[in-house]
Amino acid sequence: MKIRTIRALHSAGAAFAGLAALAACGPNGAAKAGSRPTLEGRGPITYVAGKDASGSVQAVLDRWNKRHPKEKVTFVQLPTDPDAQRQQMIQNAQTKSDAYTVLALDAVWTSEFAAHRWIDRLPEAQFPLRQMLKPIVETGKYRGGLYALPMSSDGGMLYYRTDLLKKAGIAKPPATWAEMKADCAKVKKLPEARGMSCYAGQFQKYEGLTVNFAEAVNSAGGVVTDAKGTPHLDTPQAKRGLDFLAKSFKDGTIPKDAVTYQEEDGRRVFQNGKLVFLRNWPYAYPLMAKKDGSSKVADRFRAAPLPGLNGPGASSLGGHNAALSASAEHKATAIDFMKFLASQEIQRFTLSRAPGAPTYHALYKDPKLAKQYPYLPTLRQSILHAVPRPRVFRYGDVTAAIQQQAYAALTGSTSSAQALKDLQQTLRQQSAGE
Repeated sequence: MKIRTIRALHSAGAAFAGLAALAACGPNGAAKAGSRPTLEGRGPITYVAGKDASGSVQAVLDRWNKRHPKEKVTFVQLPTDPDAQRQQMIQNAQTKSDAYTVLALDAVWTSEFAAHRWIDRLPEAQFPLRQMLKPIVETGKYRGGLYALPMSSDGGMLYYRTDLLKKAGIAKPPATWAEMKADCAKVKKLPEARGMSCYAGQFQKYEGLTVNFAEAVNSAGGVVTDAKGTPHLDTPQAKRGLDFLAKSFKDGTIPKDAVTYQEEDGRRVFQNGKLVFLRNWPYAYPLMAKKDGSSKVADRFRAAPLPGLNGPGASSLGGHNAALSASAEHKATAIDFMKFLASQEIQRFTLSRAPGAPTYHALYKDPKLAKQYPYLPTLRQSILHAVPRPRVFRYGDVTAAIQQQAYAALTGSTSSAQALKDLQQTLRQQSAGE
């Protein structure tokens, strides 16, 4: 790695002060299909990801570094916020710096990064993709090529209070939004539920709001964009989805302060016994199950599929994929490291430290893992029925527009119908500009 880029890492605050204009990458910024980079060179590399609260990332890198002392990997930690992570990765790509080697991309960023040729096309035949869940593999593809290797996936689940539902005479978790509201009304009549709120998700104006908005639309039978990136939001189905969220804020089903919630905010509220239902990712399960006194709901909750309008809903497909920076050095080492990072060995290891969604069929069928992590069967179903967020190469513009209009509807500054009409127009204009 060049000395200039090592120094750049120490002055990251200045280096990432803003985004430059998008670099031209062929006609309309799109990558040329079928381009094959030369993946050569061995030596030290970097792994770039969001802040690692669990400590699992460094533990994985320590394993690699012990086995490969001449090809060590240095961990470059970015902010927790996904939007800030994406900005810093784009800044590095636009300056063509070799400071970043392997990138931990949010699964939905693949198309954008591949289209701009910020990441290299990968040698698909070298990876065990057939052993992985197909929806997860598809998140790493763009125009028929593999550009990102799945390391972990994510599916939203509905956490619910088993003790309170049982005491209220409710035999099973809700499968529809109407059932969830009815169940909550019964639970809140219990003395133990005094002061509790019904439901929360992630509704602050950030990427989590895009996820929750898309889940509501998809769970009502609508779509945000089709396979070609064309928006379909000015529809009755999309309106029913956004109406569920907006009306739930208005009638108190969702507490008003949930408009400030990210994942950890909702997790803490549920964990402190203030929510009956919570939409969150699988990482929250072991935290809320701890018996060290930090959780008031340990042994009193479970996870179920997300509810929808007329039956089980559809999660947005989450997760992170490993991608190779186009401006990186030592790319042969990077490919080997990516194989290691996405291996069953490492997924088993990280599952015990930072539980999430494995990518391999075999890990979901392992009886020992299913016993240790009882949410795995539900999570597998969530992933198999999940819907990707818009797979467009100008994803940053799309998600910003979604957040703006969805937030306006949730806070009551505009109607669901008007928000969707405005969003449809904005996304159509963005799509035409591509």
